[in-house]
Amino acid sequence: MMKVMPQRLRRLSAASASASVAALALVGALVTPTATAQAADPAYKVLVFSKTAGFRHDAIPAGTQAIRDLGAANNFTVTATEDSAAFTPANLAGYKAVVFLSTTGDVLNDTQQTALQSYVDGGGGYFGVHAAADTEYGWPGYEQLVGARFKSHPAIQQATVKTEDRANPATSHLGQNWSRTDELYNYQTNPRASVHVLQTLDESTYSGGEMGSDHPITWCHPQGGGRSFYTGLGHTIESYADPAFRTLLLGGIRYAAGFAKADCRPETGYTSLYNGSTTGWSQAGPGSFSNTDATLNSTGGMGLFWYRSKEYASYSLKLDWKLAGDDNSGVYVGFPASDDPNSAVNQGYEVQIDATDTADRTTGSVYGFKAADIAARDAALNPPGQWNTYELRVEGERLQVFLNGVRINDFTNTDPARSLKQGYVGIQNHGTGDDAAFRNIRIKELGSTVTPSTFEGESFTSGSGVQPADHGPASGGRTLGYIENGDWAGYSQASLTGAKTFTAKVSSAGAGGTVQIRSGSATGPVLGSVAVPNTGGWETFQNVSTSLTGAATGPLYLTFTGGAGSLFDIDTFTLGK
Repeated sequence: MMKVMPQRLRRLSAASASASVAALALVGALVTPTATAQAADPAYKVLVFSKTAGFRHDAIPAGTQAIRDLGAANNFTVTATEDSAAFTPANLAGYKAVVFLSTTGDVLNDTQQTALQSYVDGGGGYFGVHAAADTEYGWPGYEQLVGARFKSHPAIQQATVKTEDRANPATSHLGQNWSRTDELYNYQTNPRASVHVLQTLDESTYSGGEMGSDHPITWCHPQGGGRSFYTGLGHTIESYADPAFRTLLLGGIRYAAGFAKADCRPETGYTSLYNGSTTGWSQAGPGSFSNTDATLNSTGGMGLFWYRSKEYASYSLKLDWKLAGDDNSGVYVGFPASDDPNSAVNQGYEVQIDATDTADRTTGSVYGFKAADIAARDAALNPPGQWNTYELRVEGERLQVFLNGVRINDFTNTDPARSLKQGYVGIQNHGTGDDAAFRNIRIKELGSTVTPSTFEGESFTSGSGVQPADHGPASGGRTLGYIENGDWAGYSQASLTGAKTFTAKVSSAGAGGTVQIRSGSATGPVLGSVAVPNTGGWETFQNVSTSLTGAATGPLYLTFTGGAGSLFDIDTFTLGK
């Protein structure tokens, strides 16, 4: 299959005047200061790029000024440009993040595209605002970078924005529902499978929504070694005078720049245990938790608030937590049902929350049993007053601890008096003066063995050379395509933990070749490989499989080898027992 670039589609644009100096002065007069970032952020630089080759938003000057204001208050400086020549490796290396502020149309040439892709994959940050999704239709890799492409929008109107993630630094200041007036984008595809959705639109509260009950509008995701953040909000001049929206912008910039930590891995299949309702929960021992604004706050103790409605075996437990200062709390797993909190202490395991205790009793440790990787923990940890996210992944007797998306502990139980194979989960209220808050406790059951997980080939979160390709017979009508010798694709959402087999649905009218399954990076350990034959046509699919061996140390990467030209397409792949 030839690497033919997709047709360049553009929204019909109309001329739009830039905001006047008087309008900008008015916006500046209306602005109220937003909360500043932690003083710990070192000085850094942000590039704001607002070139347009299509519709030009009159809010661009207001948006640029708002970001300059945020920088002045939060220790970063802003370079604003509409010159595509800024996109060189040497120039981009001076910036921690690049903001695409309502760019439209094709604004970068091939060399500049490569520079941006390499910058983000190499550890830089990208932040797309509003019409950034209406940009670079001739570059398939940009859709993966931004997350989804613009499709349409109704008239500007008021709507309810639902905040799914209230731990992310961009959205932690918001309630569960946020009433906004904006131009509300519909997207060509739902990005949820390959991004972490922070906010969605409630289409029942406005007219013109086209995505149904799941309409993402703000999201983030890892991008190679870097980070990507996008919000579809920000059409109007008034948006940039709104302190709540400015705080969203600041959080997105700090995440993209790598200073605010967050778990932005794609997340699907979780069931809520607590998101405002305490049904199914019970207090064991003294103290309690107050329940306000879908947030549990600890009072007194030492006690345990545990979910008694169900015992779990093999699961991923996620929850958001925050300490007020040098406080103490923890999360318990694997304990038997009891109204005595000592049952959890003596027969379960506590994952500690207290960053100043000894190594085996500090944040990320399995309390008293195994210290966290302190260097990794410190690099992933947000300070007191800011939210953090834990994932506790329990499979058999193995307990892995992830902090803001980074694995910081890997523990295996060998104590015959305890077992992680089955038990209850709960959170600790440690005592008077130890103030801990929790939000959004959710769980995903994995089964007693590894449940096969199937992924769309085109849902890669990083890559080189590969592009989505349209094929009618394929799942979702698309494949991972344009694969040539030396290309690769990474899937941060695809965990290799416990996976024993790899099966791919493939097609080829080309040379065929080999898929190598790697762990952690495109040059990471090879866990298996499988040959892909010529199947007789790009629309003719068959399955190929291989077993996986060796220890997985990170997310899935696929690398491709073969002869000259296009080798094969991958429709879907499955990781199984």
